[in-house]
Amino acid sequence: VQLVESGGGLVQPGGSLRLSCLASGFTFSRVGMSWYRQAPGKEREWVASITRSGDSTYYAESVQGRFTISRDNAKNTVYLQMNSLTRDDTAVYYCKAQNVEVGVRIRDYWGQGTQVTVAS
Repeated sequence: VQLVESGGGLVQPGGSLRLSCLASGFTFSRVGMSWYRQAPGKEREWVASITRSGDSTYYAESVQGRFTISRDNAKNTVYLQMNSLTRDDTAVYYCKAQNVEVGVRIRDYWGQGTQVTVAS
């Protein structure tokens, strides 16, 4: 199982970024996906989730209305579109695959993270 995030970088306040997370090693369409983030000196926090089919999405209050999670099951990829970014959004962003069945094991998997820095 591998999750590879990309799309992070430096952006000015008010700007936008789109993060991608490419999954491999499991049946992507059977797994719910989430984005988390961890700012310096803070605990990792949940940002958004999407169901297996993509029909339902959920957001933390802090990003509601600004971020959009989506997925393309044909491309094994989940996205996080981030608009109206503020300095408080600066963090390492991680994608997570939930309850992945690999053999007899069921567990969550994490990507390595991608840095998002919002600064002028």
